[in-house]
Amino acid sequence: MSALTFVQQAVTRVTEPDAVPVRLPAVVGAGLEVPVRGGRLVPYANLDYAASAPCLEPVSATVAAALPAYSSVHRGAGYASQLTTARYEQARHTVRAFVGARPGDALIFVRNTTDAMNLLARSLPEGTTVVVFDTEHHATLLPWPDAVRLAPPAFPGEAIRAADEALTAIEGPALLVVTAASNVTGELWPIAGLAHVAHRHGARIAVDAAQYVPHRGLNLAALDLDYVAFSGHKLYAPFGAGVLVGRPDWLADADPYLRGGGAVRSVGETVDWSDDPEARHEAGTPNVLGAIALAAACDALTTTGWIALVREEERLLARLRAGLATIPGVRELSLWGPDHPRVGIVSFAVEGRTAREVAETLSAEHGIGVRDGKFCAHPFVRHLLGGDDAGCADGTVSAVRASIGIGTTEEHVDRLVDALREIAAA
Repeated sequence: MSALTFVQQAVTRVTEPDAVPVRLPAVVGAGLEVPVRGGRLVPYANLDYAASAPCLEPVSATVAAALPAYSSVHRGAGYASQLTTARYEQARHTVRAFVGARPGDALIFVRNTTDAMNLLARSLPEGTTVVVFDTEHHATLLPWPDAVRLAPPAFPGEAIRAADEALTAIEGPALLVVTAASNVTGELWPIAGLAHVAHRHGARIAVDAAQYVPHRGLNLAALDLDYVAFSGHKLYAPFGAGVLVGRPDWLADADPYLRGGGAVRSVGETVDWSDDPEARHEAGTPNVLGAIALAAACDALTTTGWIALVREEERLLARLRAGLATIPGVRELSLWGPDHPRVGIVSFAVEGRTAREVAETLSAEHGIGVRDGKFCAHPFVRHLLGGDDAGCADGTVSAVRASIGIGTTEEHVDRLVDALREIAAA
């Protein structure tokens, strides 16, 4: 597809009659003003949602309501402890429903996606072989010792074929690890097809949904996924909580992730660890407010409805990509081409400018926040930028990432496009 054709189609989608503004939850700090060169204050254009999404006002309100009776959970007889325990366990129920967990699935509160994947890595049965693509975020690329690493596939069907071939060669337990939506390009991965292939070989699949669940509804049971991990701070709940959700048997049989109070039934000359995988791996006082915040974000997105959320995101994403396509010297990074479905994440390079120069100029002169670097996905970004031949070996070449979500406006998108046009022409 030519750049002109893409722009025409994108503009058509933006101006369709049903692409009207919808009522979305408000974000905390929507009126933030930031300084730019010359001392002026301008409204902040936050286009860095893929790193951490801003807090939703309903999430902030829920946390504020919980604070007056805040206490430690599970073993306290006092009213505050009992109330906080009820809120904490209700949060677990809410998040389970949000991801469509099966009735027997465990949901373990952790710090973030990285923590969740490291917990799962510690819980694998002895002799398990992990298969993972080089396109993954480091959270899902690095926790596995001696993993089988697959090259970036040229198209979605090749991803399924490569996984099939890799799993065919494995004897014993196996785990396929894959993202649902790339944190670099936003492109959606064929997780249902990959789950089918994994199960045909008697393997399991673990999905990094950190960049997926803020943008799309997920049903773990319907997709037949074994494990799903994601972070609250990507999901408009920036209070340091995440989850690992999935089949309980590996988790119940594994050594406790942390050894301490709450993970045990009794301690004497020997330790009798809890058989409940949730208690077994949540030793110590948990991040109660983080769990409550995460559940509140799930509630807010569910109440708003995915049709409205996706429609607004796709409208803004089309506007952004259409604008970028008109700027000479700006190249959007993509694994599977411009037409492949994606969430609200766009990474790009600007000819003649380093990513850091672009990001700093956007911030200092235009009040725009983006991300630059390799986005904790070094092998993938090097692949997209042309590998070592593009100068990646010394770490000087990287990309710029703009990401959108609830709170993003047309003005934010247009300001970024205008600023990049100015930078590219300088």
